[in-house]
Amino acid sequence: MTLFVISFLIGCLSVMTVRGKRGKWPPGMPVTRPRLVAVGGTYEGTLGRASDAYVIQERIVAVADGAAGATGGVQPGHTAAALALGAVVAARPQHAGSPHALEQDLDECAQAAHRAVRAAAVRDPAAPGLVSTLDMIVLDAGESPRLRFAHVGNGAIWHCVKGTAPVPLTTSHTSDEGPLLGGIGLPAALNPEVGTVSVRPGDRVVIVTDGVIQALGAQRMAELFTADSSPVACLDRLYDELAAAEPREDATVIVADVAV
Repeated sequence: MTLFVISFLIGCLSVMTVRGKRGKWPPGMPVTRPRLVAVGGTYEGTLGRASDAYVIQERIVAVADGAAGATGGVQPGHTAAALALGAVVAARPQHAGSPHALEQDLDECAQAAHRAVRAAAVRDPAAPGLVSTLDMIVLDAGESPRLRFAHVGNGAIWHCVKGTAPVPLTTSHTSDEGPLLGGIGLPAALNPEVGTVSVRPGDRVVIVTDGVIQALGAQRMAELFTADSSPVACLDRLYDELAAAEPREDATVIVADVAV
C-alpha cells in the first residue's frame, strides 16, 4: 500500500512538472520579464587610491570613477563616485514615468548626480575639485525590450550581440588621455551622452572605467567580451589579464547579460 501511494505521488509530481514547463500560462498569470544578469568587480590599481564605485540592481547598472580634481584635496575620488551613484539610485531611472521621455529622464538623472557632486565640492573647501565619471544602463522591460544608457567621462559602454562584433555605444569625453572635457561635478554645464538601443535575450552589455581601457586596449577588450562564456567566466578572464597588466588606476568591469 505504501509503495502504491509513493508511486502515485511521484506520478502526479511528474505530470505537474511537465505541465509547468510546457503548458501555456493561464490568462492573468504573471510572466517573466527581461532582467540583467550582471557581475562586476574593481581591480585595485597600483596607485593605492580608491576611485571607482558601482551599483548593480535588477534593471539598472551604474559605474562611477571619481577623482580629487586638479586642486587635489584631502577627500578621495571615491567620495565623488559615491555621491554620483547615490543620486542615481535616489532618482530611480528604471521607474521612469512617460515612455516618450525616457532619454530625458536619464539626462535628468545624470544632472542630479552632477548637482550632488558639485554641491559637495562647494560646501567643502578642502575638496573644491571633486569630479566623477558616470556610465549607467537601464533595461526597460516590455514586448520589445530596450536599453537606455547615459555616459559622462572617459569610461565606456559596449553592446555585444552574439555572432557580431561588439559595438561601443559611447565616446570618450577626454582628449589623448588628458583631463576630462566633461565630468560630473565640473563647473561647466553638463551635457551627458544619452541614447537607446534595442536588445534581445542573450545580448551582453559591458561597462568599463578608463583603467580597463588603458590596461587592455579596445581591441583586446572586444575579443574578451565576445567569448562564448557566462558573465562570471568573462569577468574572471578580464581579471586575469588585468592582473598581468597591473593597471595604475582602479579598473572596474561590469558584465551584464539580458535574460528572461
